[in-house]
Amino acid sequence: MAYWLFKSEPGSWSWTDQIAAGAKGQEWDGVRNPQAQGHMKAMRKGDLGFFYHTGDVKAVIGIVEVIGEAHPESKDPAWQCVDLAAREELPRPVTLAAVKADPQLKDMVLAKAPRLSVQPVTAAEWSRIRIMGGLAG
Repeated sequence: MAYWLFKSEPGSWSWTDQIAAGAKGQEWDGVRNPQAQGHMKAMRKGDLGFFYHTGDVKAVIGIVEVIGEAHPESKDPAWQCVDLAAREELPRPVTLAAVKADPQLKDMVLAKAPRLSVQPVTAAEWSRIRIMGGLAG
């Protein structure tokens, strides 16, 4: 299993929207960065990811699961997307400032390249963020 981070502007697609999509989930569409596209193509069903709000919030809010591997977007088949379903909300959001301040996360992609919309997360980073967010590592 691999771990990822998915970024979304709350005004475009929020954690509340992701939860409302239910078990059927939602296409994670609109990603146009080639590096982020490559990450989605590497994802496998069952992989887990952090749901991160950008904009004014800048925090990991919840956990999603990849329920559908890379396929053409419904709205624009020239691009690939994965399907995600909400799995768990973090009791405490983990802010970008907290990530950058934690020495254990100094090499995390979120700390070094916070603009990348879809990013890999290491197992150690996954565990640390979960603990910071109030979940078991």
